[in-house]
Amino acid sequence: MNAHPILIACSTCRTSMIEGGGDAAGWSIFFLLVVILSMLGGICFFMFRIARREKENFDPLLSDDLSSTSTQH
Repeated sequence: MNAHPILIACSTCRTSMIEGGGDAAGWSIFFLLVVILSMLGGICFFMFRIARREKENFDPLLSDDLSSTSTQH
């Protein structure tokens, strides 16, 4: 395999990237970071919302009494 075309292709891509704006990789990383952080924020929001609703509607009669079971062993 000849390494010369690989070197030409890499310099061609680099030159076209610089002439075409050069910040495409940076903007794509920033965009993906925003997408990931918004997804994590949405998941955290709904987890806290579920936990808060569960705490508000908790029925103590349906819970296990852990203090009595730990003393029996």
